Amino acid sequence: MASSSPSSSSAVKRLSNLSNHLSPTNSNPLVKVSAQVSQALSTGLPVVALESTIISHGMPYPQNLETAKEVEAIVRDNGAIPATIAILDGVPCIGLNLEQLERLARMGKSAQKTARRDIAYVVATKRNGATTVSATMFFAAMVGIPVFVTGGIGGVHRHGEHTMDISSDLTELGRTPVAVVSAGVKSILDIPRTLEYLETQGVCVAAYKTNEFPAFFTETSGCKVPCRLDSPEECAQLIDANRKLNLGNGVLIAVPIAKEYSASGSLIESAIQQALTEAREKNITGNAETPFLLARVNEITGGASLASNIALVKNNAAIGAKISVALAQLLK
Repeated sequence: MASSSPSSSSAVKRLSNLSNHLSPTNSNPLVKVSAQVSQALSTGLPVVALESTIISHGMPYPQNLETAKEVEAIVRDNGAIPATIAILDGVPCIGLNLEQLERLARMGKSAQKTARRDIAYVVATKRNGATTVSATMFFAAMVGIPVFVTGGIGGVHRHGEHTMDISSDLTELGRTPVAVVSAGVKSILDIPRTLEYLETQGVCVAAYKTNEFPAFFTETSGCKVPCRLDSPEECAQLIDANRKLNLGNGVLIAVPIAKEYSASGSLIESAIQQALTEAREKNITGNAETPFLLARVNEITGGASLASNIALVKNNAAIGAKISVALAQLLK
């Protein structure tokens, strides 16, 4: 990171207390922070981290590129700087320019889906990696970005009590102090067990303007949350308290999808059950399962689930940016 004035140095210091084991700085020679993101962080401006798996694995080109550009524009329109994160030719990049976004969008699934466990391998072999929630959280904490927006986090897979298939997103939330704004947990997963696992990890789970945990495509899951937040300012206060207490874990802020885009719960659940059966028959497991299930659910619902997915990501981006702005004001 470029040298800064005393006032901007104090801004960095305010943002740097996010973790006692990861020092938010651009001193790591393996990581490249864009000039815009670097300047924003050094002056205490609000920054929102964005993942890249949704670009490479979430939808086809050019829809993925258009969605990525629209999400970044929404973040900017709401007063924050977007920082899409990916690994390109072995270099972790924090903040992508338009050319890099298009390159990643055209790569599609040829980019490696990169969770925390894959980071060192992708960097060492100079591959291209699209970061999942866990990897994006790791890099956001490394450079001092306190707020991260995504569509939905991973969780405990259905029948996870037999397969032990549990997303690394959950353990990352338990050890990395970044606030994650999402539409809850993807409804293809086991939501009650996911919430139990998050409790075990000591993660504060809050819902935005509701008492019920959202189910990604739909507003409700039937699961109550221990914490309700009704404004960006309340969210910022929670994030700030979590930071000042040095709890060392993340915060999950679950935002329900807007009513007008909420898919029929029974329609989605029927499609999920069909997709799960097909995945078992084809022996699709591990990190290949979620992209397969989401794609099949979209096909079965005639595109309704993808439309809902895009809508909820945009909604999360707007709210996440407002939270980031409120947090930046609180830290001044």
